[in-house]
Amino acid sequence: MIDALFQQTPLWLFFPATVAVVLASVAGGHRLGRRVRGKEADETEAPAGTTVGSNFALLAFILAFTFNMTASRFDARKELLLEEINSIGTTYLRTDFLPEPTRSAAQKLLREYVDIRVQGASDIGKLQQAVNDSELIQKELWSQLVELTTQDHDPRLLSLYIQALNDVIDNHAKRVTVGTRHQIQGVIWLALFFVTMLATGAMGYQFGLTEARSKTMVMVLSLSFSAVIMLIADLDRSGEGLLRLDQAPMIELQAKIGQTQFD
Repeated sequence: MIDALFQQTPLWLFFPATVAVVLASVAGGHRLGRRVRGKEADETEAPAGTTVGSNFALLAFILAFTFNMTASRFDARKELLLEEINSIGTTYLRTDFLPEPTRSAAQKLLREYVDIRVQGASDIGKLQQAVNDSELIQKELWSQLVELTTQDHDPRLLSLYIQALNDVIDNHAKRVTVGTRHQIQGVIWLALFFVTMLATGAMGYQFGLTEARSKTMVMVLSLSFSAVIMLIADLDRSGEGLLRLDQAPMIELQAKIGQTQFD
């Protein structure tokens, strides 16, 4: 349930929600600091400053760890996209090894397959439908292949086509798994927000103890941490937000195999 809460939260809500959490934490810490200052005269600024520094160091570590995790997955998605494009292009080329009418039918299905991949990447709302349609085409291509194996054809040529088609199916499974299922777990998000609240709350507490309060500093920190968390959330999503995979190579393949002859 926690995973679904963070994974289904709209990206546009992450930034204002994080800003609100930070500001609320600072305000709460500041109020607590003022109360403690009035009741405990021996409470000094030095221990509070040490605590603030330690909390911000821990927060920076968690932010760096989470960012590195999502950045690595984003790079993996780019590599998988290129692998899939190469495997589809190879499979299309190797349809020349197939007899007619299977050859033309397979080429038609592969062109539809690429069209579906492009459409699914351009509209996140159609992503799941694109996945389902892609798997249906995979089954049709495999059924064609099974039928050919019962006929008298050169097994060496068929094996080359089988290998290419297997790569297409495997790359599809990898992209779906890495792109839509391997996301930051809800526990990590909770830890990230919890540490953010502690760090910013400690800062507000220090302000309350020293009767110092810089609205500019508070806003700068709030916007900075919120921007980084927003960036992490954007990297973690596939097909959403501003950071999307460049689909130009897939579009180029779409145009290429749409021609009469594949060069």
